[in-house]
Amino acid sequence: MNIKITSDSTCDLSPELLERYDITLTPLSVIKDGKPYLDGVEITPEVIFRHVDNGGALCSTSAVNVDSYKAIFKELSAKYDDVIHITIGSLFSACYQNASIAAASFPNVHVVDSMNLSTGQGHLVIEAAQLAAQGLGAMEICSQLNAMRSRVHTSFIMDRLDYMQKGGRCSAVMALGGKLLKIKPCIAVQDGKMGMVDKYRGKYDKCVEKYVKDQLKDRKDLRLDRIFISHSPVPDGSVEIARETIRKYAEFTEIFETSVGCTISCHCGPGTLGILFLTK
Repeated sequence: MNIKITSDSTCDLSPELLERYDITLTPLSVIKDGKPYLDGVEITPEVIFRHVDNGGALCSTSAVNVDSYKAIFKELSAKYDDVIHITIGSLFSACYQNASIAAASFPNVHVVDSMNLSTGQGHLVIEAAQLAAQGLGAMEICSQLNAMRSRVHTSFIMDRLDYMQKGGRCSAVMALGGKLLKIKPCIAVQDGKMGMVDKYRGKYDKCVEKYVKDQLKDRKDLRLDRIFISHSPVPDGSVEIARETIRKYAEFTEIFETSVGCTISCHCGPGTLGILFLTK
């Protein structure tokens, strides 16, 4: 079977991983000052951060539309036996709905709702590519991905609350209090939704170390083939602290570092770092 794996740009996989697994991305749109830009193609997180730091309004994101999905599905469905497209979680975006509508026109195109985002979604994308390389059929791959998505653990620790405050996700009083008290909230995906699950207080690097410890210590159910450290710009040395703490509590075969894309950047801002892993 010749199966092609595709995903939305929100999966935050590095260019090296996209090339390794031959993944094609469909970019969402980022809306800046009322104008749309293709995520990762026409705009980057650095542009978003600079725009906001200079007093600009917070950017937003828009789903890939049906016509864009149809165009890529038409091209790829003619070249491959099957196409499996893995979307950002359906509770975060209309991508899954739009991709499903588009896929209805192509009998060999299959759409999977990751119920996740960032490299939580990326875990499913890599899993799909590995299963396809093993020779599994499209329906079996989709079935395994659907069973696996509840075992993806996605969370981030945030250094700043002003992006969430501007986006209406926390009050100005909470944002100011968080800054004064050096509070770093931890947000996580649970049942396809993102919410705050913990708070850390103190210097950023110490909070990162405690966050990683809390995620991994004493877990006996980890899948140890891979883990992601995914982040926006963070202080020098913070990623290495996360990496060293991971190694202290678990022996993963591969620790991948990736930069978060525009979706996470729009809502969380600089100083956001997460470890994203799988359980058995």
